[in-house]
Amino acid sequence: MRRLIPVLSLLIFVSLVSSCTASRSKRDNVDKVIGTARSYIGTPYQYGGMSRSGMDCSGLLVTSFKSAGLSLPRTSKDQSKIGHEVSIREIQKGDLVFFAAGRNRWKITHVGMVTEVRSRQDIRFIHASSSKGVIEANLMSNYYQKIFRRARRPKWK
Repeated sequence: MRRLIPVLSLLIFVSLVSSCTASRSKRDNVDKVIGTARSYIGTPYQYGGMSRSGMDCSGLLVTSFKSAGLSLPRTSKDQSKIGHEVSIREIQKGDLVFFAAGRNRWKITHVGMVTEVRSRQDIRFIHASSSKGVIEANLMSNYYQKIFRRARRPKWK
């Protein structure tokens, strides 16, 4: 029994350290992806674009995730299937937000990523707007609330 206690203590310690490391790694990846996305602010919109000369919404996320060694599907429709769904009340930095901006009210046509939750009425997200290029906006604005469909939390490594 005396030998068991130090072994159990060591296992608990290692478990706690690895949990903290995983949490820090996730936070670091989220911050890196957001930092990369923000570096594209002001880049003009270009359908299918994935560069500083032009960027579309899903391309912005693919490019930003790649900077942290992570991969995402290329289209907003396919990106809307990764990770797990979260309610708007649970939304946090790094979550992906999806919109139906076309005629079909449920067909996903647009994606962005939450960059900051200032309050329940001020949830900032970054995306590539077809009229303004890469910008940050408030998810809780009237326009985005009308077309918002869901949020998903990707699996961060």
